[in-house]
Amino acid sequence: MSSHYISGPENDSATFQLEKVAPNVDSLELEGLRARDRARHGRLLQNVVDFPVNGSYDPFTFGLYFTKVQLGNPPKEFYVQIDTGSDILWVTCASCRGCPNTSGLGITLEFFNPQQSSTASMMSCTNPKCIAATRSSEAGCSSKSSCDYSFQYGDGSGTNGHYVSDTMHFQTVVGDDSTSNSSASVIFGCSDSQTGGLTKSDRAVDGILGLGQSDLSIISQLSSQGVAPKVFSHCLRAGGGGILVLGEIVEPGIVYTPIIQSLPHYNLNLQSISVNGQTLSIDSSVFATSSTQGTIIDSGTTLAYLADEAYDPFVNAIAAAVSQSARTVPVKDNQCFVAASSLDGIFPTVTLNFQGASMKLNPEDYLIQQGSVDNAIIWCIGWQKNQGQSLTILGDLVLKDKILVYDLENQRIGWTNFNCGSPVNVSSSSHKNEFINAGQLSKNGSPSLVTINPLVCLGHLLLSLSFLHLCTKILII
Repeated sequence: MSSHYISGPENDSATFQLEKVAPNVDSLELEGLRARDRARHGRLLQNVVDFPVNGSYDPFTFGLYFTKVQLGNPPKEFYVQIDTGSDILWVTCASCRGCPNTSGLGITLEFFNPQQSSTASMMSCTNPKCIAATRSSEAGCSSKSSCDYSFQYGDGSGTNGHYVSDTMHFQTVVGDDSTSNSSASVIFGCSDSQTGGLTKSDRAVDGILGLGQSDLSIISQLSSQGVAPKVFSHCLRAGGGGILVLGEIVEPGIVYTPIIQSLPHYNLNLQSISVNGQTLSIDSSVFATSSTQGTIIDSGTTLAYLADEAYDPFVNAIAAAVSQSARTVPVKDNQCFVAASSLDGIFPTVTLNFQGASMKLNPEDYLIQQGSVDNAIIWCIGWQKNQGQSLTILGDLVLKDKILVYDLENQRIGWTNFNCGSPVNVSSSSHKNEFINAGQLSKNGSPSLVTINPLVCLGHLLLSLSFLHLCTKILII
């Protein structure tokens, strides 16, 4: 494909708005949450973004994470779900069949019409990027000669469409710590039809923003054009809010482990699990990596899913550690405990031992509050057994209150425990230091970092549940 002109300084940071809301629900069964996660797992197929994570890891008030992107000329805004488990940016096309027209998220759904954009063009089957995408099953060609795609998800839902090339608009952070409007030509999907869960209106958005590793992901496209570094980071705050950045969060204590290459997802080499410092007796082959097993970091998954053969030893170790201080109760096939509201001193710490790095987990990282009885709290193991599979998926329950850095340039992922309500420093490949504080650009003595304050809501939408807010945040790419 021919190269595209990029306006704005090279290797600057691009700014989007990131928003998160929760569905209008009063409660949600765990099975419903597991079903949602299974659907996301089916499609497990630079710069700061702030995630307003309402209710932290509370499964009864879970939300969707999405950002607002501007596409076409004149620009049109689309709400797209943030998805690190897939690669492609796609939005609903004007000709889409079976697509929702309204959303329970309190947003107005839009449709992309290539005929109404002066810069839109359909990607042909002869385009080199289409040919490459065909080899990786991200594209296919029909008699229409357009470069098509068909994504089928684990819950039976799916989307079919065709690829188009058009302008993406965003703001860049320049050397004097001010923002300027910039744009880049990108390839994205235009959805002609949707099925299954994608047709439901309760959590409908305009599309999905895939942040995977393929050449067609927005990260790869923008980094190849010098618009953003090939690294992104997030820090999801348990109490609500957070940060997602296309760029590297730079904080003390971040440890790194290699990304296992030649696999489509963010697979890491988990070697063992320890509870209160004692390594569990789990055969190492349970954590071995292949095309069907291993350990995946997925910020889109709400809970965590442990390989079948590792689950019982893990739960038994937790139960043994609290046998003298908490009462065990069964709740719908989940291992639960009745304990005081404070978890300190009752539940053990858990350590995930990866190649070259360990991740220390507090009780809040593997427990969820399920209710109360006799002035005590019912805490349940939030990690689910991945029945019949040797696949471990670490979702938001584990990842919250941690900085996660996805360094695709050096094929590694890093983390450290962090108060995700605090500002963070972000570096881009240009090694500039810009600082953004409290939603405003301000000068700082160091010339090569960006400081992001996640607590500032530039706008909000109060939903019917009094504690749920839609906060507009800063995304810097």
